[in-house]
Amino acid sequence: MKYSTKVSDAVHIMAFIALNPAGSLTSEKIAESIRTNPGCVRQLMSLLRKYGLLISIKGHPKPSLTKLPSDITLLDIYKAVEGEKSLLHLDTHTNPECGVGIHIQLALQDYFDQVQKCAEEEMQKITLQDILNRYQEKLFHLGELFERKVSEDL
Repeated sequence: MKYSTKVSDAVHIMAFIALNPAGSLTSEKIAESIRTNPGCVRQLMSLLRKYGLLISIKGHPKPSLTKLPSDITLLDIYKAVEGEKSLLHLDTHTNPECGVGIHIQLALQDYFDQVQKCAEEEMQKITLQDILNRYQEKLFHLGELFERKVSEDL
């Protein structure tokens, strides 16, 4: 089963842009960071533009965010690239002649809807700025580990 990385890649794009406001950010350069192809980056950027989270002009490598990172939620990014697609999906290929095959899916949908609602409520609380802050914390922590390792080796 293949898992979608669209949200992760879209957050990566948004963070890359936020962290490089003066840089030349071609889809090739961003794709190199994500380790994907530039076409995939352009497709995700198009979705982010349509949702109003990103501004970019074809032929100009200067994309920018339309809002402050603190005003862009993880839910915004999720909705931009996934639309109304649910996190969890029922198996619609169960045996229609089996009572369990039909009715378990109906019962399960109620819980999948509950999980979706909770996930969206949590994603609404997480901003791109929160993610950038955590990124900086991780960089700082890695720097401390590196310094400790170097001093131990001396």
